[in-house]
Amino acid sequence: MTDDFTFVTGATGFVGSHVVRLLRARGDRVRVLVRFSSGSANIEGLDCETVTGDLRDAASLLRCVQGCRCVYHVAADYRLWARNPQEIYESNVAGTRNLLSACCEAGVGKVIYTSTVGTIGMSPDGVPTDEDTPVSLDDMIGHYKRSKFMAEQVAMEFAHSGLPVVIVNPTTPVGAGDIKPTPTGKIILDFLRGRLPAYVDTGLNIVAVEDVAEGHILAEMHGEVGERYILGGENLSLQEILEILARICGSRLPSFPMPWIAALGVAYINQFFMGTILRREPSIPLEGVMMARHKMYVSSDKARRKLGYSPRPAEEALRAAVEYFRRGRKAAIASEGISKVRAGAA
Repeated sequence: MTDDFTFVTGATGFVGSHVVRLLRARGDRVRVLVRFSSGSANIEGLDCETVTGDLRDAASLLRCVQGCRCVYHVAADYRLWARNPQEIYESNVAGTRNLLSACCEAGVGKVIYTSTVGTIGMSPDGVPTDEDTPVSLDDMIGHYKRSKFMAEQVAMEFAHSGLPVVIVNPTTPVGAGDIKPTPTGKIILDFLRGRLPAYVDTGLNIVAVEDVAEGHILAEMHGEVGERYILGGENLSLQEILEILARICGSRLPSFPMPWIAALGVAYINQFFMGTILRREPSIPLEGVMMARHKMYVSSDKARRKLGYSPRPAEEALRAAVEYFRRGRKAAIASEGISKVRAGAA
């Protein structure tokens, strides 16, 4: 193998597919890790070398990174509920250790590790925080955030041991390619479907997924080993986000504010019946409601200063997300109509 490949995990996902697009546009030869269960719609036509494997399979990863000058580790098990939470730790913590160990053995020149804003310390009064805000594992709510905090510590360990790892912490990306969708994408989708009757007084940092991907490339080019960079956009209350969506859609805000404690009670009941009794994913994720107690506002000033990061307005990002989900709904309706016609003909 030649030594000029760029390897990307999570390439078929939301952020990872946008990273791949930028790398291909730059002219990189890209190799991507794809699980057996992953769809490839997000990277169709991008001319990548595909290897099938799993982060939990340590033996297969050395073969994947051999001949790679740079690795983007974007993959993560992003769930706010799981029947078996241990699976989240196996992918996010053990999987990160497996991959970084393979990078060490293969002599990879640079690793960009995708963490999350969830590992950043938050302020109870809504004042934006940054990479230097004190935080500990005990501050992490839920298995996903705990696993990503632990994985970030693994990345730091490797950086301190000599592997050139740079860490990026995306906030709340929105836009095209949110195929699952993410929890924030689901809020947008529920808004479009008129299924969002209430909201809590919380806040998020909204950023275009394209800008998050660009931040990854900038981190490879200008990031310092062992440093973290928040890749965010605008701090907005959930009410402000819904008002922007209403303006984009030409509609009125269909929801009403709900006290956080009331939302928490509803989430506990939903978790008990759907998660505990039915063993199905709750429609109202308890961890998500618990996180919503405080506005998750952060500053991307460090990335702006050090990387040259410059995100677009949040409304532009939300508009792209609305257009993406509208296209998806139209395609689904069209497909359903074709199926009914075929069934009638049969």
